[in-house]
Amino acid sequence: MKNNVKNIFYIVLIAVFASIMYWVIGEGTKLEDGRIIESVQSEGTAWENFIDSLLHSLKHPLAILLAQIVTIILVARVFGWICIKINQPVVIGEMIAGIVLGPSLLGMYFPEFSTALFPVESIGNLQFLSQIGLILFMFIVGMELDLKILRNKAHDAVIISHASIIIPFTLGIGLSYFLYAEYAPSGVEFLSYSLFIGIAMSITAFPVLARIVQERGLQKTRLGTIVITCAAADDITAWCILAAVIAIVKAGSFGSAFYTILLALAYVFVMIKIIRPFLNRVGNVTASRAGMSKPIVAIFFLTLILSAYATEVIGIHALFGAFMAGAIMPESAKFRSIFVEKVEDVAMVLLLPLFFVFIGLRTQIGLLDDPKLWLITLAIIAVAVIGKFFGSAIAARFVGQSWKDSLSIGALMNTRGLMELVVLNIGYDLGVLSTELFSMMVVMALATTFMTGPALDLINWAFKPKATEGTVKDSSKFKILLSFAKSETGIALLRLADALTGKNKSNSSITALHIAHANEFHHYELDDQETSTFKEILEVADKIEQPLETVFKISSDIDHEIVQTANDTDNDLLLLGVSESIYEGSFLGKFLNFTSRIINPEKLLYTVANQTNIFSTYERTDQIQNKVEGAVGILIDKELQSIDRVFVPIFTNDDKFLISYIQKLIHNAEAQVTILDVGGTIKNNTDIKEKIRLIEQQAPNYISLEHSKIIDKEFLKEQDLMLISLMSWKKLVESKSQWLKDAPSTLMLVNSKNEIIDKVNVYENSTQN
Repeated sequence: MKNNVKNIFYIVLIAVFASIMYWVIGEGTKLEDGRIIESVQSEGTAWENFIDSLLHSLKHPLAILLAQIVTIILVARVFGWICIKINQPVVIGEMIAGIVLGPSLLGMYFPEFSTALFPVESIGNLQFLSQIGLILFMFIVGMELDLKILRNKAHDAVIISHASIIIPFTLGIGLSYFLYAEYAPSGVEFLSYSLFIGIAMSITAFPVLARIVQERGLQKTRLGTIVITCAAADDITAWCILAAVIAIVKAGSFGSAFYTILLALAYVFVMIKIIRPFLNRVGNVTASRAGMSKPIVAIFFLTLILSAYATEVIGIHALFGAFMAGAIMPESAKFRSIFVEKVEDVAMVLLLPLFFVFIGLRTQIGLLDDPKLWLITLAIIAVAVIGKFFGSAIAARFVGQSWKDSLSIGALMNTRGLMELVVLNIGYDLGVLSTELFSMMVVMALATTFMTGPALDLINWAFKPKATEGTVKDSSKFKILLSFAKSETGIALLRLADALTGKNKSNSSITALHIAHANEFHHYELDDQETSTFKEILEVADKIEQPLETVFKISSDIDHEIVQTANDTDNDLLLLGVSESIYEGSFLGKFLNFTSRIINPEKLLYTVANQTNIFSTYERTDQIQNKVEGAVGILIDKELQSIDRVFVPIFTNDDKFLISYIQKLIHNAEAQVTILDVGGTIKNNTDIKEKIRLIEQQAPNYISLEHSKIIDKEFLKEQDLMLISLMSWKKLVESKSQWLKDAPSTLMLVNSKNEIIDKVNVYENSTQN
């Protein structure tokens, strides 16, 4: 009744006001009498008029800008994903994406499409948006600098850092002597030209370097600490020098730039001595998500904008002001983490790729159509590598670093990445760099960034310690590696690992592995993140008195890192939880990093089991288990709390490897195990029958064998865990078995590629002893 009243009210409301509008419009048309009404009569059919209107809308500046943004983001994510797969920084892919969308490729082979997508009149809008993205990016770079590290470990780092600047800077000025006559734009003084070539050779990409250090697990090593400190000192020094160079270039001479530099020093003094203490007080009060209200956020954004504005007016570029604003933000890692979250996604995902394409539109590799130009490009790359790589390495060796660490520092400091493009873009805007030289320098930036990973691999290979003859691997322990993303999954996997090893702690080892995505964290918050990641799982490990080792890693390719860690550490069993993302393995998941936190694995399992093959959804988990050399266990967790009752269906002769795990569960957890002989497999296989008979003799009260084809629903609900082989589980999915709805938490086991896992057979050992 109540709904009927609402419906009647809705209908009456619409009818009454529609009638009023109709009457007013009718009366209004009478007012046209005596007026000259100009009506635009369109020629052609209604369809042709619609198409003309649509084409007109497509050419609107806003529509063009939105189309550009969509295209840029998609292409940048595609190339970024490709670079992740070949162990290269994402920024390499984004830089290549910019060049691909520019005249070097798209403009050369698809000129009409390029002109339609990037018309000349739209470049101004793209440039301004990209500059905003750069300002936000430089702000983040400034916030990533941990000034505490500089204060505590600055001595050696400053020596290495300044050597890595002065040597390539000098070589760059020397190179400019040979390039100036032929490749300097007309009207540019040699002083301005040489200083800009020098600074372009001297820059290091701190953000890219920090990501590489994280992904290679070096952040806690002596090498990682010193190279991060070197890069931080390098960034501060290089940007101060760049500010002075810009002032000199704009003024034309040292004397004319004196007043600009003096004003810049006054600006730095005000920022450090007045603004920074004020921001620290605000940050200390509001270092929480609840405290970070909109008025507080507005204060910090105003600081950023006013700082960038001040340096732009002074004449040392807005980017220096953005960098300085980030550097003086409150030092609390918690504050910086919260604030960077508010800025980073928009800056890095939406706006910064526009800058890469803007650089790509300026880069015309097609102009390098003469072998001589490519020889000059190679010379530029050689000077850049010699100056930065060997300059850093020699200085590091001089202050007492080993040759391996010295060369590694050189390789990492040679990374230029996006920072080089920022410098080149400033030089191009100031008219110091010609189009040809700009393109050569972009190629150099790509080459020096690309070579970092392979150079580190080569150094590690060259200095790899030789294996001692007669060294024997420890194969006596049963080693379990559990990889988890969320604490709840990790705890469930720990309970499972404990059930497999509980009474044989001295003869087994369990390692918990958590791999965070490289884009999620900054180097200054890694320690806090590692502590919070393992806090809950370590508390449970203490309660159940299970020794647990922990490994925390950072990677852009988590799947590859899991496989590599499992294979490198020679584990007998890798335990995984089913991924929760509905986008994993899809286009959106791979290229856009979309994930979903609202999908419950149990609900997803129920849905997919009745409709399609769940392993099309869990493509990621399937790929991991195919690449791991040892056995793999995949847990579908339905709030697993204990492992007292276990159900094991045996479908085929290939399932016989499950017997080893049944033995472990009975011996270590005293679990009550029910084995179901599906289709008479056990009855017809003497080997399996004998293994089960042996267990029955040793633990008659803990095992039962059933031959019934019908499993009671209530029986399944009483079980804590179903132990099943992967292939048998896949068959259940394909047959849409009712078991999948009623089954408890399920461990799907994939046998070792080489042999059945039974090298630590607890019953054989106990008999021998």
